[in-house]
Amino acid sequence: MPNALIVRILAPTNRIASGPLIAFLIPAAGTTMDSLTTVAASGIRARIQTLDMLANNLANASAAGFKSDRESYELYVSPEAADSPEGTTPAILPVIQNRWIDFSQGTLVSTGNSTDLALNGKGFFVARTTDGPLYTRGGSFRVGKSGELQTQDEYAVQGTDGKPILLDSSKSFEINPDGTVLQGGQPVAQVALVDFADPGALTKRGANYFRAILPDAKATPAANAEVQQGKVETGNSEAAHSAARLSTILRQFESLQKAMTIAADMKRRSVEEVAKVAS
Repeated sequence: MPNALIVRILAPTNRIASGPLIAFLIPAAGTTMDSLTTVAASGIRARIQTLDMLANNLANASAAGFKSDRESYELYVSPEAADSPEGTTPAILPVIQNRWIDFSQGTLVSTGNSTDLALNGKGFFVARTTDGPLYTRGGSFRVGKSGELQTQDEYAVQGTDGKPILLDSSKSFEINPDGTVLQGGQPVAQVALVDFADPGALTKRGANYFRAILPDAKATPAANAEVQQGKVETGNSEAAHSAARLSTILRQFESLQKAMTIAADMKRRSVEEVAKVAS
């Protein structure tokens, strides 16, 4: 299939692009695909990608701080089809051009664990790694052997001074809504809370972490984020909604398979009729 030309865009604005469109319906040299088979195959490919995305959303529905993936469909027509003679109907192909991350807030649930932190409002915690900072809303933290406040993957939680947050593990601690950490009534650190003007600057890096991918992306102090101690934010994937969509996509998948079967049967009958006439 030649490079595609966008004819209609259905994508929302807060998305993360998955990269340039990759042509995937490429007939073998010297062969052609009828329009019904081409459109059905394109639709099946798009539904397979959606099924993978929905399955991942369902699998992580209970993960703290998980953010769902969403898709946007677009319709494409090749330049050759766009220049087709007047009165003909070119094949328009449905594809997933963009996958984007839904950063809407999940539900905050109480755990009673003093090392669990949830954010109410826009923003992220910062995890220090050897490859640079990662950003997360999964606040299931713990106090490490060295006294550092850490993620479950043993990344140090960063303070506003850019350093790890050190605690006396023999003492209890409290964290104020602004992130100030208190031990014995005295402030010992402040949890860094950051945000990005463009959510498209972030991409997933596994285990509910995000990394900034745009060169000019700059983390700034979160203006309206509030820390709630003893709580975690659940994933924002609605299991019931994802399950309903999964059922719908499967029905569409079956219909497209039937369309391809019909197209193959039509081609077979055409060949048989030509053979009869020739004989």
